[in-house]
Order: sequence, then structure tokens, then C-alpha cells
Amino acid sequence: MIERTLAIVKPDGVDRGLVGTVIARFEAAGLRVVALKMVRLDAPAAGGFYDVHRARPFFPSLVSFMTSGAIVPMVLEGEDAIARVRGLMGATDPAKADAGTIRRDFASSIERNVVHGSDSAATADFEIACFFSALEIRTR
Repeated sequence: MIERTLAIVKPDGVDRGLVGTVIARFEAAGLRVVALKMVRLDAPAAGGFYDVHRARPFFPSLVSFMTSGAIVPMVLEGEDAIARVRGLMGATDPAKADAGTIRRDFASSIERNVVHGSDSAATADFEIACFFSALEIRTR
């Protein structure tokens, strides 16, 4: 099934010049970039985006990290895009990620793991709407 999902190159990936590399991996896997921008989140925006984690002990650190620099959110489209993006990213903990995944190859820690990706269709819908209007997403 053709799906859309959100992926983000996080501040560590942007700072290290990995935006093009990450996009190239998604495109090489047959995913199409249908929306893309560079933004810098403020604390309320980052807190709202990660609200599902608000009660978790790592929430303040996550918000601080995600507001520490520019990020590059993108909408990716393709067959089973959500699962495919998650597979390309690898496990959240880069030490547990499979060889050849983005996180295994580039991440330095669980928090500084270069990329974010939606984990379900409902999450993808919410997350895409956080960054893009319908007018900003390319249609066929």
C-alpha cells in the first residue's frame, strides 16, 4: 500500500552535514520526497511534537536537543513507507541497530541518533500536519 510518513534529520545530522546522505538513502530505497523544509523548533513546538513522551524522564533533554539547531522534516511516500523508513533508520539505540542502517552508520547515542521517523499511520498523519500544510505536499 502506498503510504506517506514523516522523517526528520535531527540537529546532530544537520550539523554534521548528513542531510543529503540521509535523503539519498531514502531515495535509493525507492521512497519519494514529496515535501521538505529546514526549520528550527522552539520549546513549545518541540514539546507539542513529542507530547506522547511528556511524562518520560528523557522528555526535557529531548526537547532541549530538538531545539538546539535546525532540523529537516520531510514527507516520504512509497509502498509501505512507514515500515521501510523505520527499517532504513534502524533501532533507536545505534548500538542495537542493524549494520547498514542510518543510525548504526551515523548516530552517536540514543538521543543523538540523526533521524526520526513516524511509527504508525496515525502518528504519521499527526506528525506530517505538525510541519506541512496540504499545499506544501507534492501530489502526483
